Amino acid sequence: MLDVEVIDDPAAAVVALDPVRARLLAELSEPASAAALAERLVLARQKVNYHLRTLEAHGLVRVAEERRWGGLTERLLVATAASYVVSPGALGEAGTDPARAADRLSARYLVALAARVVREVGDLARRADRTGRRLSTLSIDTEVRFSSAAERAAFAEDLTAAVTALASRYHDPSAPGGRTHRLLVAAHPLPHTDSKET
Repeated sequence: MLDVEVIDDPAAAVVALDPVRARLLAELSEPASAAALAERLVLARQKVNYHLRTLEAHGLVRVAEERRWGGLTERLLVATAASYVVSPGALGEAGTDPARAADRLSARYLVALAARVVREVGDLARRADRTGRRLSTLSIDTEVRFSSAAERAAFAEDLTAAVTALASRYHDPSAPGGRTHRLLVAAHPLPHTDSKET
């Protein structure tokens, strides 16, 4: 089972976003039969079977085990991933594109950049899985609390200078066998529930 699967097929996205099917996907982190799921979700087994067949047809669940009981076969299904993300690629031309953003300092531009990461890395991960190779990536995630807007601006200047220096040192556009990587540095305020903090 994958940790995260990126859904880029529009039909699969529609299937996964159905509330009953989304609940079934969440329940199928461990193999289960239609009968067990129907009991857990208090739904008719026929309805659960219908939704499971739809999920299976779109590659979101798979058979984990088959058990024979006399002349009957019970199928235990499991989700293909622990969680799912819908790629903006599923929206086709309507999907977000950073190149169409007018304000490059806006929150919406940051969302468009993050969506591009989902689309590109999801596609690369799928290709790597098909070939049995590992996709090399780098992620850094941390939190920084600034005492003032001036400190935040100074941090942004220092970070920009550091990234520019590193990119200048390591970027080699003519390296034989080299591969270009996309570097995205982003910062945003953390969502909070404490009304005292702004």
